[in-house]
Amino acid sequence: MTRVQNRRPRARGGELDDCLRACAVHSGKLVGSIDRRRIELAEQLRKLLVVWGTTPAAPAAAPATGATALLKRAVKGAATPATGIANEVLDALLAVANQALKCGYDDELNLALVISDTVLAQRKNSRAGWRLRARLMEALGDDAEALEAYEKYLGLTDDDGFGVRARIAGLRAASERERDLLALLRRQCPRAEEFTRGDATAVWAEGLAAHAVGDWAAAEPRLVGALLAMADAPVEDRQELLSQYLDLRIAVDTDVTALTEVLALYAEQRRTRMRGPVADPTIGGVQWISLGEFRNRIAGKSVCLIANSGRVAASSMGAEIDAYDLVVRFNSFRLDPKHTGSRTDIHATIHKHGFNWDKQVDTRLVFGGISGDWKWSLRNRLVPGAQTYLGDESLRWPVRNIGKLSTDVWSGIPTTGFNMLFLLDFLDVSPTLDLIGFDFYESGPYRVPEAMKLAITSVHEYTSEKAWVMDRARSVTDMRISLR
Repeated sequence: MTRVQNRRPRARGGELDDCLRACAVHSGKLVGSIDRRRIELAEQLRKLLVVWGTTPAAPAAAPATGATALLKRAVKGAATPATGIANEVLDALLAVANQALKCGYDDELNLALVISDTVLAQRKNSRAGWRLRARLMEALGDDAEALEAYEKYLGLTDDDGFGVRARIAGLRAASERERDLLALLRRQCPRAEEFTRGDATAVWAEGLAAHAVGDWAAAEPRLVGALLAMADAPVEDRQELLSQYLDLRIAVDTDVTALTEVLALYAEQRRTRMRGPVADPTIGGVQWISLGEFRNRIAGKSVCLIANSGRVAASSMGAEIDAYDLVVRFNSFRLDPKHTGSRTDIHATIHKHGFNWDKQVDTRLVFGGISGDWKWSLRNRLVPGAQTYLGDESLRWPVRNIGKLSTDVWSGIPTTGFNMLFLLDFLDVSPTLDLIGFDFYESGPYRVPEAMKLAITSVHEYTSEKAWVMDRARSVTDMRISLR
């Protein structure tokens, strides 16, 4: 309970200048850190400094003062920033906040909160800002504000690629189960009611003291009373104390039936909070397809793989694309019939995002490196009825599991596109295998709007993937690379 008592007040923000000052000060605190997450945060703060320092000036901009001047002095020849908040600065601030959230420490959560307040004060309809606020409120244990922020986010977008609806359902269901659990404890220990009106910290300490001398009859009502009194405390604190209480009770309780009922509710609310409610844990309504079955379905058919690139977006190749027997698209693909074509037969996607999982396709292949995480995503993201066939474990990670390319041979994490292309090349049953618009991000991304600002991550070996493709290419034009 001491962590609840000593919780420091959270810093709040809103003014851009104050926010930048906080970022500049925090950057200094990270010098010499050996914590990997804080090192990555320091890099994001450095990028923010550079972006802010090189933001073009607005005609009527005021001279730089305060944090603005502090940051400007670090960038030689930097221009005075425009009034308001530029898109580049907004993106850099969000990157800092997201990394601060990953750190999870109090100082970093405070920084993320200041940035969150500032972003939403400057851009009240920022989807990324509201999603950041929701995740941050979850980390701070404020479910009510997290739910409100998630709802704001959903009100601003038509695409739920981050699984926000499932997250909302999980938080609400978990809160209901937690209330059921506390109500059950109240019924099982009626004496607890008399201890709900005192100071929860003191009552909890009395319960621990009674337990220490072997007096469970005196300890339990005090412990349960403290739990009931903490209904409005941060989630993390409530969960920690529930866990402690159950550990103590398991050691002394002889009523197996009553204890089992409590443990079942506790486990359900924990599980639901982590993954959301799962209506069908067996992932029904689809036909699993194995490597061999997938081979048989594509054998003898012409196949084109469509890049999510700016080049495709201006190609006017829609009719040509739709003329192939099978059209393969990736992750957060975006359709424009004139340029991209209108048909999708196979959707290949990484398991970490939920973009386009609701789009009707014949076959959906979901790629992932860790089996447990992959299964979790299938259970939480798969949309019933949106696919006829779903790749099974044999198709989960083609480059590693089928091609047996270890990190010694291929050190980077293979992209979704490379996994799919490697699979098709390995099976070698397609008379035509064409890549349309693959320029390895030279023309920029073309995705559903919600995914346009996703970073082009550095964990992939784009240069190596391009070399692999070009080594096998039989013909190459500006728009088409043919491997067969």
